[in-house]
Amino acid sequence: QVQLVESGGGLVQPGRSLRLSCAVSGFRLDVYAIGWFRQAPGKEREALACISNSDNSTYVMDFVKGRFTLSRDDAKNTVFLTMDALEVEDPGVYYCAGKYGTSWPLTPAEYNFWGQGTQVTVSS
Repeated sequence: QVQLVESGGGLVQPGRSLRLSCAVSGFRLDVYAIGWFRQAPGKEREALACISNSDNSTYVMDFVKGRFTLSRDDAKNTVFLTMDALEVEDPGVYYCAGKYGTSWPLTPAEYNFWGQGTQVTVSS
């Protein structure tokens, strides 16, 4: 049974950091790529970043590049999204998702398995 479980969200002040975790069961990270997405109220789900299944390479969208980074722990079958210098534009529900094979294209429609999401709130 495939399952992705996000954790690590919460309330944080602007400029601070959060690390989100995506614990995966039911498939291996060297077979499935993992993408991170977020959805703010009233907005469409948008792609943030992805990590390859094959070579651990990562891609981060330009609008969060330099603040968001990805890493992976294969022993724990977990992917991490570290978010630094959080801004008031960053709140939303953050989702991780799995895609068989390559991580591209990084669009919600291309990713097959989804977690339930974790809420991130940025406020002073």
